Amino acid sequence: MISRGLYTLQFKTKQNFEENLAHLKSLIINCEAQSIILAPEVCLTNFCYQRMEEASEFAKVATEVLLKLSLDRTIVLSMIEQYHKGFYNTLKVFHKGDLLHLQNKHKLFPLGDEHLHFQAGDIEEITPFNLDGLKCGAINCFELRFIEIWQRLKGCDLIFVPAQWAKERKDHFQTLTKALAITTQSFVMASNGANDSMAKGSCIITPFGYVINDDLKKIINYKANFDDITKVRKFMNIGL
Repeated sequence: MISRGLYTLQFKTKQNFEENLAHLKSLIINCEAQSIILAPEVCLTNFCYQRMEEASEFAKVATEVLLKLSLDRTIVLSMIEQYHKGFYNTLKVFHKGDLLHLQNKHKLFPLGDEHLHFQAGDIEEITPFNLDGLKCGAINCFELRFIEIWQRLKGCDLIFVPAQWAKERKDHFQTLTKALAITTQSFVMASNGANDSMAKGSCIITPFGYVINDDLKKIINYKANFDDITKVRKFMNIGL
């Protein structure tokens, strides 16, 4: 039996990058050792289109801090990075003091002008990866709307969904994350921002579709028994 503490975060991002990192660090420290922690999309800087160079340089500082924090925890989040003469929304998985997985956001959100400021990542980067025997995958915010991306993560045990999802479309966020868990028969962790325009709705969803959430909290946690995946896939066999 694999049992792990899952923690999904929900907090506001301020204009001061250093304060955001300090806040994230304090939340991570409050999560138990050997846990898996998901933070909102670009939570250290938000979509600071007028400060992209500064954000990409700060990502280097944040990466070093998160590598150290991940010695006894797994930390998942996205940050703004620059390479190949362009900016990318880069999702990173920090695990045991190393960078376990990296993928750049492939589907850019046109209503937020992301396509005007970011380069699109290669869809081939959206692929399952192994985390201590768990088959994991990640979907970055707007990518949640695309069924072809869900299909790339078929058979995963745990799927991460960091987001900055607007409150006007909160119902979409809740519906899609729950449907993702039920359709893939996996645990889903979703972490959304808590700024005034954001939907909150951070949650952990079991393969049976049970949702753990609380919009009043900065940390939502659940002790996941990954044997539940075997149970639901045996009970409701859909070929996974």
